[in-house]
Amino acid sequence: MKESDSNPQIGQVVCIHKGRDTGQYAIVIQLIDVRFVLIADGDKRKFDRPKKKNIQHLECFDYISPEVRTSMLDTGKVTNGKLRWALGKFMEDVLEVLEKGDEYDGEGRCN
Repeated sequence: MKESDSNPQIGQVVCIHKGRDTGQYAIVIQLIDVRFVLIADGDKRKFDRPKKKNIQHLECFDYISPEVRTSMLDTGKVTNGKLRWALGKFMEDVLEVLEKGDEYDGEGRCN
């Protein structure tokens, strides 16, 4: 898995590296400016109470949830269930591949 070179995008999965939530995964739900984004995971950090994070404190993965991105761009909101589902799919698709030692190519797979 490689870290994304560009700025975070809506629907992108990130790992938190600084603060109380270190080591947890979340999804970018809003871009505030060049330094800050709002993130949520649908569980501890719900959509209606997102966390403002400095992008330097996040590791951005080359994985964007199309379901979350589409929902955010179409309606401006996403359900907490969809956030949890997207993170679960990320864990299943990407982290299991990494544990096996294979390289993740950034492409999502359909079942």
